[in-house]
Amino acid sequence: MALLLTGCQSQKTTKDPKKAVQVRTQLAAEYIKAGDLDAAKRALDQALEVNSRDSMANMMMGVLLQQEGSAANLEKADTYFKRAISEEPTNAQARNNYGTYLYQLKRYNDAIEQFTIAGATLGYDQRYRALENLGRIYVLLGDRVNAEKSFKQALQANRDSYVSMLELSEIFYLQQQMPAATQMYEQYVRTVGQTNQGARALWMGIRVARANGDRVGMQALVNQLRALFPDSSEYKRYLQLQYSTEAVWK
Repeated sequence: MALLLTGCQSQKTTKDPKKAVQVRTQLAAEYIKAGDLDAAKRALDQALEVNSRDSMANMMMGVLLQQEGSAANLEKADTYFKRAISEEPTNAQARNNYGTYLYQLKRYNDAIEQFTIAGATLGYDQRYRALENLGRIYVLLGDRVNAEKSFKQALQANRDSYVSMLELSEIFYLQQQMPAATQMYEQYVRTVGQTNQGARALWMGIRVARANGDRVGMQALVNQLRALFPDSSEYKRYLQLQYSTEAVWK
């Protein structure tokens, strides 16, 4: 049935080259989601044969090659991402995806440029994700000022950005701004649910509870961390610090 549908789509769109490229690119995206990279490659080859300069088709080819992950394809992906942006500089999705690719390659300064542009593109529905990614890079670079700014902007773009809530809680905690750290952590828990916290979030909660002198709450979170993530680096860190009198557990 899927093959028949694809065939019908192809016949209907051959008279409209722009539509044909769109259909093939969308089809490729579905194949990528399903993990069928070979079918995605064939669809994108057909799209680019019609229009080799189409921004979305080039972007999707970059995503495909990045996902395949071999050294040769990772190198090729860069060309497609650049072509996508060159053909359509306002394509925020292409810039966000290119930024993700650059982040993977640890080309952080180049990634910052792409995420900054995507994050400033009003109307782009994934703008908050670009800002989250931007904040993550600043954290890696030790730039807490710009990290905080980026995560706050992400929350403005999407008030349910739980990534930003947790990251901001960590930043405020390390700055010993305990009321702000507590507020962000509690907002995070309300958003994701008490039982849906990962090891890092539980470790954040343990440290916030300790800083606030909440021994009961702290022990409850320790128990949850031990039960769910006994082999995690966070639980091992707790075991190392459980008798420490340091003001701030890191």
